[in-house]
Amino acid sequence: MTPSLNFKLFFDILFLVEDFQKKAILETLLFVAGEPAEVGIIMKATEMHESEIKRLMNELMSDYKEKNSGILIAEIAEGYQMVTNPDFAIWVKKFKNINRATRLSQSAFETLAIVAYKQPITRLEVDQLRGVNSDGVVKGLVDKRLIKITGKRKTPGRPFLYSTTKGFLRYLGLKDLGDLPPISDFLNEGTT
Repeated sequence: MTPSLNFKLFFDILFLVEDFQKKAILETLLFVAGEPAEVGIIMKATEMHESEIKRLMNELMSDYKEKNSGILIAEIAEGYQMVTNPDFAIWVKKFKNINRATRLSQSAFETLAIVAYKQPITRLEVDQLRGVNSDGVVKGLVDKRLIKITGKRKTPGRPFLYSTTKGFLRYLGLKDLGDLPPISDFLNEGTT
């Protein structure tokens, strides 16, 4: 190999590595954006030139299309966005219907927070803290496996004690209960 050929190969490889990293950066930005990312904003974030961004985005769009991936990159509203592949729309629809069933109402979130911070706790204690009857909400949280019965209070009537589950941790993306913000953070919000 001649020296000039070695330099050319070196720069070709360097160019490919740079492009690979730049594509990874663009993918990351599109993933976290959640809405079409305009080229101007991408330029400010990456310090890449507009022509380079457009070239790399076109390559990424082709890459995703060739893989027949569940995700595509689309040009939308003068920007770029990660979108689901329409070929898999039936699965997205099924998932959204299941996911909708796991959304929580405001009263369910309140009850869940009370159980998380005061566990183990009885339904009556939850009612007293909320100031309303929580029968239906507690049942719904048990049905969704976010809380469970963990025993009975040793008082007259032996009411059930409720605590959170591993499903609760997964739902909120927590490693363990120690990851919950201190309750004082919420108490201080109400007084400021």
